[in-house]
Amino acid sequence: MRNPQSISINEDERLFPIWSIVAASVAFVLVEYYFWVVAPGQRHHPPPALGLRIYFNISWGVVSALYFLMVGYISKDSPRRGMSPRFWMIVCFVMPAGIGAVLYFLLRQPEVTRCPACSTHVLSDFHFCPQCNYRLTANCGNCFRTVRASDLFCTRCGHELEKDEMPRRLRVLGD
Repeated sequence: MRNPQSISINEDERLFPIWSIVAASVAFVLVEYYFWVVAPGQRHHPPPALGLRIYFNISWGVVSALYFLMVGYISKDSPRRGMSPRFWMIVCFVMPAGIGAVLYFLLRQPEVTRCPACSTHVLSDFHFCPQCNYRLTANCGNCFRTVRASDLFCTRCGHELEKDEMPRRLRVLGD
């Protein structure tokens, strides 16, 4: 597994790099310039109503800016998930109309964290560390589904969780 980049949840504003914010701003200004300066000079028919021009102008400007922000987000989010940012940025630029970004969100991996016991990279949906067998989340001893630390019975199979030997650190979280 690749070494994922660590960005905490509270630092989500860092998921939009400066270059993508600048590129989005430039794209928005260029679209505005095209719709208000270049396109009106090349008219071969009467102009549409002013309200319609403003609507299309702002809509296309926002869409182009969001495209660059999305590519910037993918460049920061993919390393957190142990994925190649270069590959996904190329996919986003090559696939037209945002299809690359949709593919990224459909196919992206869960976030990668570290095991508290041995510091191995583990996926966020793991119940146990694959290296040291450390219990990462509270789960039912019968069906092994994730449960809250405060639950007395499993919501899936009804197993009494008091009988399971849950680590003390997980029991403290439930109190």
